[in-house]
Amino acid sequence: MTVFGWLQIAAVLLFTLATAVPLGRYMARLFSGERTFLHPLLHPVERGFYRLAGVTPEREQGWLGYALAMLAFSAAGFAALYLILRAQGLMPFNPGQLPGLPADLAFNTAVSFLTNTNWQAYAGETTMSPFSQMAGLAVQNFLSAATGIALAMAVTRAFARAGTDRLGNFWADMTRATLYVLLPLSILVALALVALGVPQTLTGSVAAVTLEGAQQTIALGPVASQEAIKQLGTNGGGFFNANSAHPLENPSALSNGLVIWAMLAISAALPITFGRMTGSERQGWAILAAMGLLLIAATTTVYWAETAGTPHLAALGLDPLAGNMEGKEVRFGQAMSALFVAVTTGLSCGAVNAMHDSLTPMGGLVPMLLMQLGEVLPGGVGSGLYGMVVFCVLSVFVAGLMVGRSPAFLGKKIEAREIRLAVLAVLILPLVILGFTSAAALLPSALASLNNAGPHGLSELLYAYSSAAGNNGSAFAGLNANTPWFNTTLGIAMMLGRFAYVLPVLAMAGALAAKPRLAASAGTFPTTSPLFVGLLVGVIVILGGLQFFPALALGPIVEQVLMRDLVTF
Repeated sequence: MTVFGWLQIAAVLLFTLATAVPLGRYMARLFSGERTFLHPLLHPVERGFYRLAGVTPEREQGWLGYALAMLAFSAAGFAALYLILRAQGLMPFNPGQLPGLPADLAFNTAVSFLTNTNWQAYAGETTMSPFSQMAGLAVQNFLSAATGIALAMAVTRAFARAGTDRLGNFWADMTRATLYVLLPLSILVALALVALGVPQTLTGSVAAVTLEGAQQTIALGPVASQEAIKQLGTNGGGFFNANSAHPLENPSALSNGLVIWAMLAISAALPITFGRMTGSERQGWAILAAMGLLLIAATTTVYWAETAGTPHLAALGLDPLAGNMEGKEVRFGQAMSALFVAVTTGLSCGAVNAMHDSLTPMGGLVPMLLMQLGEVLPGGVGSGLYGMVVFCVLSVFVAGLMVGRSPAFLGKKIEAREIRLAVLAVLILPLVILGFTSAAALLPSALASLNNAGPHGLSELLYAYSSAAGNNGSAFAGLNANTPWFNTTLGIAMMLGRFAYVLPVLAMAGALAAKPRLAASAGTFPTTSPLFVGLLVGVIVILGGLQFFPALALGPIVEQVLMRDLVTF
C-alpha cells in the first residue's frame, strides 16, 4: 500500500461525498412533488408521457397497488427484451449479422437486465448487435434503475407520512427517476467519457494492423452512452466482454475515477434524500456513515490483500512486496482496482476493471461477502437504501431487546408484523445463494463448468449465486455459466433476489405508513448517534457472518490458509 494509492482512493470518495449532498437534496425536492431547475424543460415531456399512458400521477397507491404496478411493468419489460434478443438477427443496426440468442441465454439475459443484475454469460461485442445494446439492454439499464429508485421512495414515504396507506404512484416515481435523474446525469457522463476517448458510434468495427503485421478487427459501437447508464444505474453490463478493464470502455486513470464516482453518485445521495423527506437529515447521515465505514473497511482489506504479496512470488524468487498484479490493468494499479472491487460489489453494479477470479483468496472473499450482506454498502440505486432501512428496523429491535426500550425508528413503532416481514426479506438471500450453490455442487454437469477444483471451485459457484441473488452481475471468470443449468438457475436466483426481497419490504412500508408518528421521549432509542451507527454496522456484519461463514470457511478462507503451503487449485 502506498500514500499515492490512498490519495487516489480518498479523492474519489471525497468527490462522491461532495456531490451526494446537492444531488440528495435535489431528489428530495423532486420526489416530494416540488419544482426543480429542470422542470421548465422536462415537465411538459413528463405530462405528455402521463397522457399517452393514461396515468394520473396524483392518484397514489397503497403498498399492494404499488407492488402490482411494479410487477406488471417488469413483466412487460421482460417480454419485450426477450423478444428483441431472440429476434436479433431480424432487427436493424446489426452490421455483424449476429443471430438471435438461444432460448436459455435470452431468458437469462432478459431477467438479468430486468432485475438490475446485468449478469453476462456472453461476450458483448460478439453476441449483441448495436440495436440489442441500445433498444434492449440500455432501455432496461434505465428502467430497472428507475424502478429501484421508485421503490426506495415508496419506503421513504412510509416514515415521512402517518395515518395513511398511500405510498405514492409507481408510474410517476419511475418516470421522474428516469427523466429528471438518470437521463440528465447519463448525458453528462457520456459526454465526459467521449472527451476522455471512449467511442460513440454506430460503426460495428474497424480493421487495424498490429505491430507484427497481423490483421485485427476492433469492435466498436455506442460505447460511451452505454457505459454512462451502466455505471450510474449500477447496472454493470459492459459493452465489451472485458467490461471496464477494456481500453475502449475505460481508457485511462481519469476515466476510471469518473466511472467509480458514477457508480457511487446516486446511491450515496439517496440516504440524504431519505433524511430530507423524513424530516431528519441527521438520520440520512447516520445511514450514509454506516455504509461508508463498511465500504472503507472492505477497500482497505482488498488493497492490503493484493499488495501484501503471496508465498508463490517468494518461491519464484520474485519480490513478494510487489503484490499481486494478476488480472489487473497497469493503468489503474492495485489501489484503484481495490476501490473498484469494493465499490462494484458493495453496490449492486457488477462492473469490473480487474478480474475477480485472479484476486488473492482474501481479496476474493471481500466482494463475495459484500454481495452476501445484501449489497447495502451503499447498495444499488434504490435497492441499497431500502435494504439499509430493513437493517435499521432490525437494529432498533435488537437495541430494544438489549436495553428494554420500545423499538421505534423515526417515530414509527416497530412491532411484530414489521419484524416478521424484515426477517423474511433478509432470509431470501441465504436461502437462494446457499440452496442453489449446494445443488450445483452435487450436479456433475454443473461441476463440469468449473475451471478450478477444491475450495476455489466452490468459491466460483458461491460467487456466481451470490452475484445473481444480490443482483450484482460480476463473476469469478473461471466459471462457464453459458449452459442451460446456469442460465436457468441464475435467472431464477436473480428474480428471487429482486422481487421476493422487495415484496415483504413494501408490505412492511405499508404497515408503517398507517401508523402515527410519535414524538421522541426519554424512552426512545436515538437512531442518529454514533452508537446507533456502530450497532447498525454490527447487525449487518453479524447477520452476514452467521449466515455465510460456514460456506466461506470451505471456500476462500481455507484457500487462504493453504496458500501458505503453496497449494494451488
